[in-house]
Amino acid sequence: MEVGKLKASDLRELIFNNIEGRRKEILTDPKIGGDCAVMDFGEKVAYISSDPITGTSEELGKLAVNINCNDIATAGVEPVGLMLTILAPEGTSREELDRIMRDAQAECKKIGVSIIGGHTEITRVVNQIVASVTAIGIGYKKDYKSREETVDGDILVLTKGVGIEGTGIIAYEKENDILENLGEEILAEAKGMLDKTSVVKEGLVASSYVKGMHDVTEGGILGAVWEMSEFYGLGAEVYREKLVIHRSTKALCDHFEIDPLRLISSGSMLLVVSPENYEVLGRKLSSEGIEWSNIGRLTEEKSKVMISGCFIEEIGEPESDELYKVV
Repeated sequence: MEVGKLKASDLRELIFNNIEGRRKEILTDPKIGGDCAVMDFGEKVAYISSDPITGTSEELGKLAVNINCNDIATAGVEPVGLMLTILAPEGTSREELDRIMRDAQAECKKIGVSIIGGHTEITRVVNQIVASVTAIGIGYKKDYKSREETVDGDILVLTKGVGIEGTGIIAYEKENDILENLGEEILAEAKGMLDKTSVVKEGLVASSYVKGMHDVTEGGILGAVWEMSEFYGLGAEVYREKLVIHRSTKALCDHFEIDPLRLISSGSMLLVVSPENYEVLGRKLSSEGIEWSNIGRLTEEKSKVMISGCFIEEIGEPESDELYKVV
């Protein structure tokens, strides 16, 4: 099997098909494109999500916090607590663990979330440090139940741009190569992309105006569109010219010959909004200093396509992320 998260077809066949039963307190089933599990606590519900960081050993604490808090933010609620597990290989120094925890705590302070427990061990099972986080958010049940149904013509909005996380990871992992071939300015800009990997702000800002949200992770923006379409049982049209690719992302992707549209992009939030709420959402995002663009729409037809001028390209099921071609 390929490196990276499982393909959707494998996930259904090997994972979901082996999950049976659901307690009455659980409100959701595992589903392609679903970012959080939801548990019923009477008037309130808990949103829970879990993800590891495996594609890099750099900025591990920051990324571990952000990618999991981002999932909670897709529900339009604040993350409140994190369980942090660190598996480190033999030879890991005390300084490395200290740096990870300092970075994680600094990121937690920025977004107002607490590390409440977890597990840390040195093990021969891994050959680089792996950090895995379970994030928890709290919301009101009435808000969970009031999510609107998505329909043909609903608009797809993307915040910030594409390939954000992947750009930052590659910059740290391939620093000497980039410095030599692309220069110090591009390297610094690319590294700075990791400071944009949180989407908690846009999740909270957009919650009142949108029908749904999905953070853009492995598989990039095209993977996220495919997953969101599957989640809602609709098709999608994406306009290639509307996708924002930052200068450093384009430079790195051209240099390493990878597709920025299929590059991991924590830091981007994919929003579904009705035409009626589109303008007010745009004004609100802009007033909060959040970059955004209208990249397409959902359709009744089940096909998922990207349109560029006169050309139409089918968006297929996400495969191994472009990041793994480089690091």
